[in-house]
Amino acid sequence: MRASIPLHALVLGGALVGLSACNNTRQSNTARTATEQLLIANSIDQSLDKVDFSPLAEASVFVEEKYLECVDKGYLIASIRHRLLRQGAGIAAKPEEADVILEVRAGAIGTDLSSSFMGVPEITLPGMLTLPEVKMISKDAQKAAAKIGLVAYDAKTKRLLGEGGVSNSFSDETNTFVFGMGPWQDGTLRDELNHSATYGAQRPIDHVPPMVTFARPSSRSVGPGSQPDVQLSGGEKEEAEVPPAPPAASKIGK
Repeated sequence: MRASIPLHALVLGGALVGLSACNNTRQSNTARTATEQLLIANSIDQSLDKVDFSPLAEASVFVEEKYLECVDKGYLIASIRHRLLRQGAGIAAKPEEADVILEVRAGAIGTDLSSSFMGVPEITLPGMLTLPEVKMISKDAQKAAAKIGLVAYDAKTKRLLGEGGVSNSFSDETNTFVFGMGPWQDGTLRDELNHSATYGAQRPIDHVPPMVTFARPSSRSVGPGSQPDVQLSGGEKEEAEVPPAPPAASKIGK
């Protein structure tokens, strides 16, 4: 004689099936989701915001990228060039045309995804009856990290300008679901997007602004000049060498 399943067990199983029917599906029409791209771009921006490019003002700088292998390499290089130009530096097309060589490297640029939930795991009962997994509260967290190294040296003497250094940062986004409803979003990416969308003209600008503006080019061009000192991400300044003054000319008597 086959054992019958109690009515309350069937009701509970049906309720669990109904609750677990709600889930979150990530979709993208591109090879990478917009969230992943924004997280990486945000972590790159935050890393470069910690670098002081001002000592390179008025210098002609060649950005050396042969040691750089990472995702979104083009965005990283273009962001560095943008910051150099904003500080008044010139961009050299060739190393021999530059005053300063700025080498860029990346220790890590990428994303991690983690998921967790509070609920009931999938249960298999006697009689080939399976109760599905139930997620009462679930959380998906995606984080991007960037570790960018920079070193600058004199293009002619090959001497180090300052200490250089490495800048680290991360950006994250968290989506929380309660019984399939949500997501409730949190994280640095959400804060940045909200800040950019509500940016006011009266607020001070301490980083690359979310608006793109240009100015007329001046007749003055940035060419080879005095060798600057440079400060990069916690490095010490190294003063450029000043050649000694020539000896005073001797007076010739009449």
